[in-house]
Parts: sequence; C-alpha cells; structure tokens
Amino acid sequence: MTQQRYQSAIAAFDKTNAEDPNIEIFNGKEYPKELLYAMRMTEMQEIYAPEASETLKLAVRAQHIQRWKSPRSDFSMNRQGYLQWRTGLYKFHAETAGNLMKSGGYDDATIERVQANIGKKGLKINPETQLTEDVAGLVFIQYYMFGFASNHPEYDEEKWIKIIKKTWLKMSPRAHEFALAGKIQLPEALVPLILKAIQPA
Repeated sequence: MTQQRYQSAIAAFDKTNAEDPNIEIFNGKEYPKELLYAMRMTEMQEIYAPEASETLKLAVRAQHIQRWKSPRSDFSMNRQGYLQWRTGLYKFHAETAGNLMKSGGYDDATIERVQANIGKKGLKINPETQLTEDVAGLVFIQYYMFGFASNHPEYDEEKWIKIIKKTWLKMSPRAHEFALAGKIQLPEALVPLILKAIQPA
C-alpha cells in the first residue's frame, strides 16, 4: 500500500461525502449522513476484517459515495423501480470512486478491483466483494435496521422477516457467526424477529 496515495483517496472520498446536505446526529454531534456511514463502514471493517487489502478498504469507504444524488423517490415505487435504483447506484458509486482514485494516481487495474467490489460483482465468488457485503450487512444491522423499522410502521412481521432474511443471505457464514457472537450491537427491539428470521427452514 502506498500510504500517501491511499490516505489521499480516503480524504477525497470523505470530502465528497461531507457535501451531503442530509444531517445525522450521533452521540450529540452532527455529521453529513453519508460521511458518517463511510466512517462506520471503515470502523466495522477494521474490527471484522483487519487483514483487508487496500482495494477492499477503499471500496468499503466509498460504498455510498454521494448517494443523496440519486434518491429512491426518483424511481417508480415498485420492485422494478427499486431494482433500477439499486443497479444505477452501484454504477454511480463505482464510477464516482473510480474518478477520484484516477485523479489520485491509481492505476486502472486497482480502480477496476475497487469498482468491482462497490458494484457487488462476484458476490459469493469474489472474496473481496463478499467481505464488502459482509461489512455493509453488519453496519446495517447495528446502526440502521431499527431506524428503518421505525420509518416503516406499516410493515408486518412477515415483511420484516423477509427483509432480515434478504440481508442475512447476502452475508457469509463468517459474518453470521460474528454477528451472533456479540461482536456487534443488535437492535434490542428487533432481536426476536432477527432470531426468528435466521432460523433454518
């Protein structure tokens, strides 16, 4: 790892995410929403996979880069619209991160590896993509699942079990063990649903 180049790329990602107009309060301090998310991703990666490569660390930090520029509301509020939004986001995040890395002097091969991770290419096959997805899943469970539930009071138990299962199935057995071993803070109010959702069929 070329430390200076790496730190410059992380700083560029953070500067970009600091432009997020959406603010989240954490421990009494205000943060641009996607900057806080990026910091949480890196923090989780360092706990879960401290051996991570430079490309994985970069992909983790840039997972949601400038996400506010492509809001869900710009697409039809059905499954087709959701899939179009998600697919577009993967491409947008990958291209944005790649452009910033290119400006920072990274070679095309390294940029392509980072973009593959951000774009979720080779999930379950590419170890780095899977690690990136594991970190994202763990961060969602610890920091965002309860808030997502609070924003959707209309969802019944069956709907929530489907959502939890979908997140869980994207994660590896290693991440499952990590989550259930007390390495992350499960949202207390949702623990019964989480345990019910992950029971073998």
